[in-house]
Amino acid sequence: MLSPSQAGFRRLLPLLRPHLRQLIAGLACMLLYVSSFLLLLNLAGELFPSLSSRDLPKVLLLIAQGVVIFAVQKLAQFGQDSLLAGPALQVSQKLRSDVFRRLQTVELGALEKLSAGDLTYRLTEDADRVSEVLYKSIHDTVPSALQLLAVLGYMLWLDWKLTASIVLLAPLIVWLVSLFGARVMAATERSQKKVSELAGLLGEAIEGLPLVRAFAAEPWLQDRFEREIDQHRQARHRTYNLVALQHPVVGMIEVVGLFSVLALAAWRIESGDLTIAGLSSYLTGLVVLIDPIAHVTNNFNEFQQGQASLKRLRQIEREPQEAADPADAIALGNLRGDLDLQGVCFGYDPAQPVLQDLNLEVKAGQVLALVGPSGAGKSTLFSLLLRFNTAQQGRILLDGNDLSALRARDLRRQVALVPQRTTVFSGSIAEAIRFGRRASDADVMEAARLANADEFIQSLPNGYETLLEERGSNVSGGQLQRIAIARAVLGNPALLLLDEATSALDAEAEAAVQLGLKQAMSGRTVLVIAHRLATVQEADQIVVLEKGTIVDRGSHDALMQRGGRYRELCERQFIRDLQNP
Repeated sequence: MLSPSQAGFRRLLPLLRPHLRQLIAGLACMLLYVSSFLLLLNLAGELFPSLSSRDLPKVLLLIAQGVVIFAVQKLAQFGQDSLLAGPALQVSQKLRSDVFRRLQTVELGALEKLSAGDLTYRLTEDADRVSEVLYKSIHDTVPSALQLLAVLGYMLWLDWKLTASIVLLAPLIVWLVSLFGARVMAATERSQKKVSELAGLLGEAIEGLPLVRAFAAEPWLQDRFEREIDQHRQARHRTYNLVALQHPVVGMIEVVGLFSVLALAAWRIESGDLTIAGLSSYLTGLVVLIDPIAHVTNNFNEFQQGQASLKRLRQIEREPQEAADPADAIALGNLRGDLDLQGVCFGYDPAQPVLQDLNLEVKAGQVLALVGPSGAGKSTLFSLLLRFNTAQQGRILLDGNDLSALRARDLRRQVALVPQRTTVFSGSIAEAIRFGRRASDADVMEAARLANADEFIQSLPNGYETLLEERGSNVSGGQLQRIAIARAVLGNPALLLLDEATSALDAEAEAAVQLGLKQAMSGRTVLVIAHRLATVQEADQIVVLEKGTIVDRGSHDALMQRGGRYRELCERQFIRDLQNP
């Protein structure tokens, strides 16, 4: 895993180590490619005098040698580009994979604050930009820089006085390029931030289009979208303007240098210090310098833009992570499902506790219902049982094992969740039930039967191989919820968590789901979050939570007879005492 860092590309160098052999072969081709320029410059120095003296045999020989050298150079260039492309792309792939793996361990509280559109942009566009910069750096910037150094060295050897006049301009060019590069990086960061905001708005807009239409809010959404894309255009335009300004400024300095060299060369020829042959090689070298200077300048701008993208990817690594598994974690076998909470306290902000001194015992096979107003701590308790968060005080025991002493994955194989809002990935129904776990077709079908889903699945044209569209939009809400129940019970969990699993369904769909739930709950410890209290009257125990504390507990009949908060909640929903209708 990559360690958190700032944006420096040097931090990616360790990822190149596994590809060292391929890099060495590519570097050998690169050196051959760069060296061939020196041979071509030397041939140019001999060719022009031979042309002026009309020495045809020597001209033909020099041309033949040039063709051979040029062919070898292009073969070396192909070897360089093809050999170095692989490591660059593999480093980018590893970076993207590591960042995504890291994203999967970000604390859920921190994850919920991140924009899905922004994260998508970072893992696609930003990662692609890093890949492009890596590839260009390895196969283009490095050979261009080597070519620049080699040709300058050759020109120093030919005539150091002429070359000195060029080198004097180098610091100015380098300063200008770095100045523009820093501004391009800052402008790129602003531009990418705007793109991320635009991606976030698009995600919200696409998901919320039915709601927008229901409120006739299309003009408002269109106006907001146009403001976002206009801000994005302005940010991108500033980046383009900086890059556009750099070319004429640096180009003007190069032209001044070129004419200065020509004037100095004319003076040195007249004084007899420089020959025509030497000038031919020198001017050819000067022409050859233009291309690598342009490449290095352009690539530096792209490198700065890549720095901004890499920095945005690295920011994910600095998000708070889930607590690591203990080194001496307890191995879990098959569990009964006894649950015991002892003095549990938790708060997302420790100064503002959500759960306070919670004591609760549930025997294996019992059904416990959690009721109470929003914000009472019901969902927070579920997050503690799944170890998305860890209690700051007290202990949670499952069959006597402290949850903090278990591996998170082992625990989550024994604790299954059926959420209020079902999420499925596109793929077949069988894949949706397996959800990455190894299970036979028979096990999948048995889980579906327990969830009262087998009958409707079998009636589909392709049965269990029927493809679910995005968000399961080609099946009904009740069918989707039964698939979620089958997914939960496939691993035969000891503890089943139901988060108001029927709240969004109509009466007919709810009846089918309730049957699936009843079959799935058999023989398991079950905790149910319920806002519709009619669904929990048969629970073995009902716990009333308010402001993170237990204010009452008991069976439905006992709580109704005792009065208090539970009876008040029931009366608001027109639920009567079963014994005294």
